[in-house]
Amino acid sequence: MARILIITGEASGDLHGANLAKALKARDPQVSLGGIGGRAMEAAGVRIVEEMGRFDVIGMVGPFALVSIIQRFITMRRLFRSKKWDTVVFIDHPGLNLRLAYFAKAAGLRVVYYIAPQIWAWAPWRIRWIKQRVDQVLVILPFEKSIYDEAGVPCTFVGHPILDAVGGHYDRRELRRRFGLSQDERVIALLPGSRAHEVEVLLPILLTAAEKLAGREPETKFLLAQASTIHDNLLQPLLAQSTVPIMVVKEQTNEVMAVSDLVLVASGTATLQAAVVGTPMVLFYRTTALTFWVASFVHRVLIRVKWIGLVNLVAGRTVVPELILSAATGQRLYEEARRILEDRRAYDEMKRELAKVRAALGEPGASVRAAEAVLAVCQA
Repeated sequence: MARILIITGEASGDLHGANLAKALKARDPQVSLGGIGGRAMEAAGVRIVEEMGRFDVIGMVGPFALVSIIQRFITMRRLFRSKKWDTVVFIDHPGLNLRLAYFAKAAGLRVVYYIAPQIWAWAPWRIRWIKQRVDQVLVILPFEKSIYDEAGVPCTFVGHPILDAVGGHYDRRELRRRFGLSQDERVIALLPGSRAHEVEVLLPILLTAAEKLAGREPETKFLLAQASTIHDNLLQPLLAQSTVPIMVVKEQTNEVMAVSDLVLVASGTATLQAAVVGTPMVLFYRTTALTFWVASFVHRVLIRVKWIGLVNLVAGRTVVPELILSAATGQRLYEEARRILEDRRAYDEMKRELAKVRAALGEPGASVRAAEAVLAVCQA
């Protein structure tokens, strides 16, 4: 019986982990699955050994954060050495998972990396770590495979799992009825991210943009898609500062996107979700002051691609506007949103381009193909 530990660190990874778990159980009903994840993975039959939010180290600074990070790594080292698992599957989140892979490999476990680090975008030297620590890489974008093949890293292209997680069609009229929205009113989705520190920085920017948009068109409705990793006690105090009513919708991100006319979204996998749903968007991202300075340096010196948004990277051109670092302000977000909403030609063109991005991602079934590859590693 294969014993597999699935590790992720954010809401999107929890969704992919859940789909992978379902596919693994379908292929091998006797498989034993444990994981560090969230509600989606648990609902898919994964025994959660730790909640994923406790292991998110991105954005943590200062001496107390260092102690916390060290404690987390000690906990994981013990978990890997417990002999409860044969194989560990890391999903995305390379800032944490590439380091954890070192301890997993040192414990004698087989290591699979699903949704591999974007070495083609920045820090290409990480390929050395991957070669030393990972037995099989599963990539989700077609052009990634040749990079790993050249480096001599065992690699399989499985397609993009977002196509398994996002429905092919949503009944916008029915969704609006369910959410209590009329068919003709303007609806804007707000997606501030799936990590606590992201929400703390990005939600105030979204709320500023929302207030400006409501000032221009008072009947506009705003829906906030709350990730499963974000607790009410973080979200509600921030929303209380807004002068605009915000409807919070939990764990229905795809539906929120489908019911909306425009999505204002933090950079990340959610941008591809919006592309698959087909809703035009404005992408933005910034972070805390110290990390902002570091990120500015990285962006100037180390980033190897023109865009950071996955939609634009897949398209190979600017399909959606990107407001990054100092450009990520409420005013700029408002201006871009207004431009798209008030220019019907630009709006329709973006929808056509998003359809092309969806087509470029391939066919559904990534989770099934990934499960087959993981089981092959277990049986090797």
